[in-house]
Amino acid sequence: MKPRLLPAAALIALATLSCGSARADGESQAPIAARLSALAEQPRPVIEGDRLIAHIALSRLYAAPAHLYWQDAVRRAALFAAIRNSAGDGLTPSDYHLEALERLAARPGADSAVEFDLLATDAYVLLLYHLYLGKVDPLSIEPHWGLTLRTLNEQRALEFVHAALEDGTIAESVARVRPNHWLYAHGVATLARYRALAAAGGWPTLPAGGKLAPGGNDARVPTLRRRLAISGDYDGKDLDSTELDAALTEALRVFQRRHLLAADGALGAATLRELNVPVAARIQQLRINLERGRWVLHEIGPGDLVIVDIAGYGVRLLHDDKTLWRTRAIVGEPFRQTPVFRAEIERVVLNPTWTVPPGILEKDVLPGMQHGRNVLERNHLKVYRHDGSEVDVHSIDWSKWTARTFPYVLRQDAGDGNALGRVKIDFPNPYFVYLHDTPSRALFERDDRTFSHGCIRVEHPLELAERLLADPEHWNAAAINAAVEAGTTRYVNLAHKVPVLVMYWTADEDEDGRTVFKRDLYRRDARLGRALDGKFSVGSRARP
Repeated sequence: MKPRLLPAAALIALATLSCGSARADGESQAPIAARLSALAEQPRPVIEGDRLIAHIALSRLYAAPAHLYWQDAVRRAALFAAIRNSAGDGLTPSDYHLEALERLAARPGADSAVEFDLLATDAYVLLLYHLYLGKVDPLSIEPHWGLTLRTLNEQRALEFVHAALEDGTIAESVARVRPNHWLYAHGVATLARYRALAAAGGWPTLPAGGKLAPGGNDARVPTLRRRLAISGDYDGKDLDSTELDAALTEALRVFQRRHLLAADGALGAATLRELNVPVAARIQQLRINLERGRWVLHEIGPGDLVIVDIAGYGVRLLHDDKTLWRTRAIVGEPFRQTPVFRAEIERVVLNPTWTVPPGILEKDVLPGMQHGRNVLERNHLKVYRHDGSEVDVHSIDWSKWTARTFPYVLRQDAGDGNALGRVKIDFPNPYFVYLHDTPSRALFERDDRTFSHGCIRVEHPLELAERLLADPEHWNAAAINAAVEAGTTRYVNLAHKVPVLVMYWTADEDEDGRTVFKRDLYRRDARLGRALDGKFSVGSRARP
């Protein structure tokens, strides 16, 4: 396993950990020690107008016998390249003291050399930190974030940073902390392509107008042809033609599929709106999702993995990073958002019953019953004591209970009308969220599929159940269907638990390698974008 970067907590631990003996190379320790001592007196240490972020780490990386790391021209060039190249990851080079380092590099003198070295190391540590953990602390901006922050071996992380500084393996160390995942690589490549489009002038804006069906003529069509050619959806032929012909119709369908629109090949209001999103906004969207990748993609290893794509209304099963199966999904309404979290699938429940979770009890059932709406009858819910005995609904004084004090269990029997449909895929989590079937099949045909209370409804759940059980002898499609038809609730444990990652991406890659842009249905992008463009804050993490 490769050495890993220092986590936030370990960066503070540098104050007490030893980084081993550093070579002196004949340099005087006095200028470094004096400058560090002076900086330690400052509540917010600053060099050349830039605040030091990793000043605690510096005190150990320059421990006696201290020496300068960045006096060699090759090392400096590697550092400057790494900082400038951080823009390719959607980061901001000025966050890593680029301008201040350029000024110091051009200034002669021993004092400038010491200040350059300290500021360069600060920039290097901070860049490694951001590439591995992300610049933005997700807990500071994501109200529905359920993933735990990673923890690493402090000594190994310290050795990683120190060894790279000693050996001058700057480019190599930066490459090793970047997420090694196809989705991240695709995002980096797409960001470079869209920045090139922006540098070339972007794409034209289409004027408003009525809906244009395939085969129709419109003065806007030449602009549409150029627009789709620039984004790579159209081959660029017959640019002056005003007809929405077969070739252009198919190109428009490709664009619509890439933006999760109904692929009817017509130029309607929703398609026009997506066509007119500026290239700068798409660049920002890509940067935001690269940051999300830095939060989670390090955690995705080999083997099976189920990914729930909230903004993409989809579920996919992966094995060793390859998509084996995918289907459409329905996710939480904007005011009952599906949370971001990771869990392990343990079992499949055939013909499940449905127990009302606390959130629905509080927001729907109790208010409905207290205001005279017979929510229980409409949803075929029964009331049970915790010992399993049934309670007469009419004997309950609904006005006296809250969700916290309610002493009963509300349950819906298995059957055709059950909210979970024919199958539930169960993975314990604190949000009472799971993958399941639904009797409301028509909703999968909608473009906007935010209809659930937070759970994930799956279009083809029995297919997913068969793949997860991975037992063709006992639980093939025919056996599963027979068990469902029997109507009895069955609990079938997986031979091996399968991790599931419920994640929010507004830009990623489809099965054909094309970039997909999605609607920010929970309005999370803007806040993350502002934090990504702002000053670095450790949030709930420890200070570097």
